[in-house]
Amino acid sequence: MNTHLINNIRKKTVDKNPLIHCITNPISINQCANGVLAVGARPMMAEHPMEVCEITQTADALVINIANITDVRMQAVKISAQTAQNNNIPFIIDAVGVSCSLLRRNFINNFLSEFKPTAIKGNYSEIYALADESYCSTGVDADKTLKPENISKTAVKLAQKYNSFVLASGKTDIITDGRTVVYINNGVPQLAQITGTGCLLGVLCGCYMAAEQNICSLVTACAVLGICGELSQTSKGNGTFLVNLMDNLTVLKDEQIDELLNIEVKTNEEI
Repeated sequence: MNTHLINNIRKKTVDKNPLIHCITNPISINQCANGVLAVGARPMMAEHPMEVCEITQTADALVINIANITDVRMQAVKISAQTAQNNNIPFIIDAVGVSCSLLRRNFINNFLSEFKPTAIKGNYSEIYALADESYCSTGVDADKTLKPENISKTAVKLAQKYNSFVLASGKTDIITDGRTVVYINNGVPQLAQITGTGCLLGVLCGCYMAAEQNICSLVTACAVLGICGELSQTSKGNGTFLVNLMDNLTVLKDEQIDELLNIEVKTNEEI
C-alpha cells in the first residue's frame, strides 16, 4: 500500500468519470453531490422506489446510507442493492445509527443476510454494534471509549463473516478485507464539527470503488478526505472550513498525498 497506488486510483476515477448512484442522507446530500463532482465522478441522488432499479443499472457504483431512514428509503435501498448485485455493480452500505436504534439494527442485519455488499461502512460504534447485539450508544457519533485495537478485531470478524470489505471510521480509520488491516491516521477534529463528513466519506468510497474494487480504493477515500481536512483546517469557523474542504477535494495534488499520507498496514495475525 503506497502513494503510487492511491494516486493511480484517483487518476483512474477522473479518467473514467463514473456515475455514482447515492441513496444518502438528505441532510448532507448537497455536499455529498459536490464531493463526488470534486474528485472527478458524477452524482445521481435518486431514491424513489419506482426509478431506482433503472438508475442503479446505469451506475458504476452504488452508495447506500440509511441515515434519516424512512419506509420509502428502506424499500428503495433493497431494490437498488438487488439491482447492483444482479449486475455486478460495486455497492456500499453505510450503517448509520445502528448502535442507537433497533429499527436500523434490524434493517441492516436483515439487509446483510439478503445481500452481499462490496463494503460495509460505519463509525466505531456502528461497526461494534453490528458484531455485538447487546451494545448500544446514543446518537450517531462514535463512542470515544472504543479503541482502535478492539475495533480492528471486530472489523476483521465482520469482513470474514460477510466476505466484504469493512471500513470503521474514527480518529484512526480502519479498513480490512479480513486478512489485511490498514490504519489511516490522517484527518483533523474539525472534520467532526460539520455535519455529513461521514456521508461524504461514503460517497468518496463509491467514487474510488468505481475505478477499482479493492482495499486500496477505500484507503484512497479515507486518505483523501483526511488529508484534505488537514489542508483545510482554519480558525475562521466551520463555514470556511467546509468551503476549504470542497476546494481541496477539487485541487488535491499527488505531491500532497506523497507528503502527508500517514498509514500503517498489518495482517490480521498482528493486530
